Amino acid sequence: MTQPVTLSTAGSIALIEINNPPVNALSQAVRQGLRDAVVQADTDLAVTAIVIIGAGRSFPAGADIKEFDQPMQDPHLPDMIDRIENCSKPVVAALHGTALGGGFEIALGSHYRIAVPSARVGLPEIHLGLIPGAGGTQRLPRLCGAAMALEIMLKGTPISAQDAFAVGLIDRLADGDLRQAALTYAAELQTLRRSSDATSHLADKAAFEAALQNAAQTAASRMRGQMAPLKIVDCVRTCITQPFADGRRFESDCFFECLASEQSKGMIHAFFAERASAKVPEAGRAEPRPLNRLGVVGGGTMGAGITVAALNSGLPVTMIERDCESLARGRANVEQVYDRLIAKDRMSAAQKFDIMARYQASTEFADLSEVDMVIEAVFERLDVKCGVFEQLDKVLKLDAVLASNTSYIDIEKFPAPPIAAKTCWVCIFSAQQIL
Repeated sequence: MTQPVTLSTAGSIALIEINNPPVNALSQAVRQGLRDAVVQADTDLAVTAIVIIGAGRSFPAGADIKEFDQPMQDPHLPDMIDRIENCSKPVVAALHGTALGGGFEIALGSHYRIAVPSARVGLPEIHLGLIPGAGGTQRLPRLCGAAMALEIMLKGTPISAQDAFAVGLIDRLADGDLRQAALTYAAELQTLRRSSDATSHLADKAAFEAALQNAAQTAASRMRGQMAPLKIVDCVRTCITQPFADGRRFESDCFFECLASEQSKGMIHAFFAERASAKVPEAGRAEPRPLNRLGVVGGGTMGAGITVAALNSGLPVTMIERDCESLARGRANVEQVYDRLIAKDRMSAAQKFDIMARYQASTEFADLSEVDMVIEAVFERLDVKCGVFEQLDKVLKLDAVLASNTSYIDIEKFPAPPIAAKTCWVCIFSAQQIL
């Protein structure tokens, strides 16, 4: 069996290579091998610097999510990264592919970072209802400031190596072979530079507080009801209120609180379900069902966004709301999307008129009797959503598809169709996929 981590030397430079295909996930074996290699290189008197690199197509692209529902095994990722940062010799993380989650946190804990221009880095834990749990919320703001750090963590989308270089998260872009460039870079280094000791981005407390306030407002308005975004803001706040070690402990407590939440369990379930559905053999796939008319229940931000996406695809849409006042707000939410496009000269009033001709609104569920699919986008509460499904089951045609736009509720907790001897299917849509 191939060792997931190997240690070799090139002159006085120790080269630690992670080889756990396909994405070098940070399993227990990888963490143990990496920690052992770092300790061995750090205590070798002939070694002057250390390079950590990924074999294959990427630097570690995150934790091994399959371990999340098992007892955590030593060495824990945060402790291993602390050991890297506390090395007595310069440590260089050499990045290619996608350095995400725990992989990027390893890079943040290293003293220096070099990357090929095509590399991408990021902390996407929020998409699983989690927060970075291995120092990411503490090191990232120290390296690029609160505003950029919060944007990276709250959006959860990777950024390019060039953008990371521009804000100080990458120290050098590799010209040519990454391995050789990293070895050359490591040979030049003489001093340590720990991210946990960085203070320049913490000095302007007014700017830091302003970034926190803006992020908290964004989390409250656009991610209402979700735990992880507000926990990220709280963790970043500790950067200017507590020492690094205390902030790390606070981050760890928040991570495990999120991990134990129903929100995270539901989002992790959806993650694995999406991956499993992509592996269904062609012979076992169902024939596509016709979709000629869509129903949307709820005219808030998500319901309006789904409606716009469907209208733009040419589908007629019937929106249902509980009363006329809510229905008027729902229509306004849809129209303002097109009004903004008109204001930017990206759409004409005539085009808007043609699109809105496919839009219908009602307070009666019975007006959905002929739609092929209904997506509910109501308040993120199980009892509310179940009540909507019970109403829909009374009026929909036999082969209609019931779908939920839920961010984290486990789809298996919805009432199992058919509720009233109908043939319905329940699907799940992620807000990020729809919009």
